[in-house]
Amino acid sequence: MFLAVDLGAESGRVLRGSLRDGRLTVREVRRFVNRPVALPQGLHWDVLALFADLSAGLDAAVSESGSPADGVGIDAWGNDFALLDRDGRLIGNPWHYRDPRTRASTALVAARAGAGAIYRTTGTPPLPINTASQLVAMEGSPQLEMARRLVMLPDLFGYWLTGRLATEQTIASTSQLLDVATRTWAVDVIDKLGIPPRLFDFEVVPAGVRVGGLRAHPGVPLWTVAGHDTASAVAAVPAAAPTFGYISSGTWSLVGLELTAPVLTDAAMAAGFSNEAGVDGTIRFLRNGTGLWLLQRCRAAWDSPPYADLVAAAADAPAFRGLVDPDDPRFVSPADMPARIAASCRETGQPVPDDRAAVVRCILESLACKHRWTLERAEELSGLRVDVVHIVGGGAANPLLCQLTADLTGRPVLAGPVEATAVGNLLTQARATGALTSLTELRDVVARSLPPRRFEPHGSDAVETAYTRFCALLDSGDRI
Repeated sequence: MFLAVDLGAESGRVLRGSLRDGRLTVREVRRFVNRPVALPQGLHWDVLALFADLSAGLDAAVSESGSPADGVGIDAWGNDFALLDRDGRLIGNPWHYRDPRTRASTALVAARAGAGAIYRTTGTPPLPINTASQLVAMEGSPQLEMARRLVMLPDLFGYWLTGRLATEQTIASTSQLLDVATRTWAVDVIDKLGIPPRLFDFEVVPAGVRVGGLRAHPGVPLWTVAGHDTASAVAAVPAAAPTFGYISSGTWSLVGLELTAPVLTDAAMAAGFSNEAGVDGTIRFLRNGTGLWLLQRCRAAWDSPPYADLVAAAADAPAFRGLVDPDDPRFVSPADMPARIAASCRETGQPVPDDRAAVVRCILESLACKHRWTLERAEELSGLRVDVVHIVGGGAANPLLCQLTADLTGRPVLAGPVEATAVGNLLTQARATGALTSLTELRDVVARSLPPRRFEPHGSDAVETAYTRFCALLDSGDRI
């Protein structure tokens, strides 16, 4: 029996998983809200509230089980980090990746280290959300002067639970500061960016390492899992073949391929693809795009009606009227998303969505178009062709999005598991204890335990016409 702490940008969960006779059963023990805090100085994560909630969830899970758990694993979103002083104490609440302070620092990162050079070393293009951009934006700050250690967020919570520090490869690879070939810190890049090297004077470890015992529950070990939530989700893709496309669909849509070696060409960098560390030395060749964030913010503006009701109404709305680029910078801010979508349609001479169903239809069709665009770029850049697309995460529970993605990509979509991140977390722990022996066996367990739902593509002239319009929209905006 294993416990998973899965922290997302919108909410956190503690789940319990039991592996018996080659099948995994999963039960959610506690779910809690993740609320960023807007201070006068900027947007931050409330890591103290998150730690209190996840600790309460672990307490409940351990007490319910009636026997000691065989392990705990923690995963979270990438890029963001905490700084610790010489005594291991937290220096301020961590910054939120959506805070606008990094807009200018991305250009500084490219200028100091060379965009092409940093990409060939780290496999990551310069992006405002990267740890590297955030650290450059903090240059000269008292916090950075005081700091002696940088920890990614899942590692921070593990440290507070056990008193021991360990940094795992997949979460470290989201920083733009990890060497993609050696999976060690890119010392030369760190030096060129002017970031204090003392922050990285420690080893990066793979998934499956025992960190230490939980202080509150002696005898229960903490294991490193794929600490980046997307890496855990990709590990749980129930793929039957070694080559497949995947979409980790949640607040973000992370679309890509699992490779054995990185793609470090100028074309891959220009297209915005990252080469992030995966389990067992794999590479997650993916592009990070805006996902269901658009729907989340619209729902919040409408007083939070059930997602299922919004999607059902959208399924009956007219198809392919207005389309938007989900990655349009205007959508980064959480404010009044329905009005921003309407403004984008109006400015591009398209029909403006006139009710909630039309807005949701616009969002899901636009996401499916961007899924196709990104998958085709990944194939071109890697030289691979995939015959099936797996959607995991929250988007796998959205039948309209899954069907639209199948229709647009022209390939079967296998949807699920919805809780892929937690499933990957749990089964990576199982493998660390010897209950499973390989990534292939892990994925076989997922397929048996949580068989995906299949969506067959239904191509049509209307689909192709809409996609042509979408590509023209991207070209006119000069955005990728």
